Amino acid sequence: MAVSMQRIDGLLMAAERHISVLYDAALDALALRPDGCYIDGTFGRGGHTAGLLERLGPGGRVIAFDKDQAACQAGWLRFRGDPRLQLVHGGFETLGEWVADAGLTGAVDGLLLDLGVSSPQLDNAERGFSFMREGPLDMRMDSTAGETAAQWLARADAREIADVLWRYGEERQSRRIAAAIVRVRDESPLLTTADLARLIDGIVRRKPGASHPATRSFQAVRMHINRELDALEQGLAQSMDVLADGGRLAVITFHSLEDRIVKRFMRHYAEPPLPPVPAAPRPPAELDLVVRKLRPGPDEVASNPRARSATLRAAERRRRR
Repeated sequence: MAVSMQRIDGLLMAAERHISVLYDAALDALALRPDGCYIDGTFGRGGHTAGLLERLGPGGRVIAFDKDQAACQAGWLRFRGDPRLQLVHGGFETLGEWVADAGLTGAVDGLLLDLGVSSPQLDNAERGFSFMREGPLDMRMDSTAGETAAQWLARADAREIADVLWRYGEERQSRRIAAAIVRVRDESPLLTTADLARLIDGIVRRKPGASHPATRSFQAVRMHINRELDALEQGLAQSMDVLADGGRLAVITFHSLEDRIVKRFMRHYAEPPLPPVPAAPRPPAELDLVVRKLRPGPDEVASNPRARSATLRAAERRRRR
């Protein structure tokens, strides 16, 4: 998908005003060395990448990944001329292969993952992430590849749709919503965010002070279309080979399912389970937990409501034997 210069200029202007969630805490958790090599696995607006570059010296290096072509193009313009940054159009679930090809396996001093959808994606109606803005029902983080939300909803059966809404959104009305989608789609295809939001609004009752009835379903469809939890598990697994001895892994999550995966992963390597063989020694720990659970303070939440569900966890790679 071609990205207009006007759109890129808008992203650059937004990036200058934007402060990433848990900005200082995430950078502090990486225990940066001026000459270190760091990966920002979720470039987004470039907030954390900018922070990394500001704290690194001339010998430092940052490799940033993002599936979003628009974000990459804006990043190439924003940081053009800085030889310390390499920006990769791709998801962080591919970082192991990329790092291996670059000869950096076991040589990365820190990996940062800031999960979820970025503000530019939510604010751009053309991307189809938000029910607050009418646009094509797309939801792909990489708009150059894969199936759109509209295409998936047009072909999936009621059981598959209900399973997705329940698993990723914990939507109690998942079966009713799925049945309604299948019932109406032949006569009235769901092509826009407004189409889907109206259908859900007619099924899920609004409670005073509660979020919009479509909130959980939009989140669930987005996570499914982008295979977000699968990507997270793959990226975390690869981090163990990517990180140098003493390297740090820091992850910011915005959803309980994401946080559960990160928590389970870090605990598995920090407190390895007993082997199934009786009397066999417990495997040595490979991670030390350095930030068990950190949430934004009230001031940050007040200035940025999207930070309210964020959680930071961090761990350090132990020296290999």
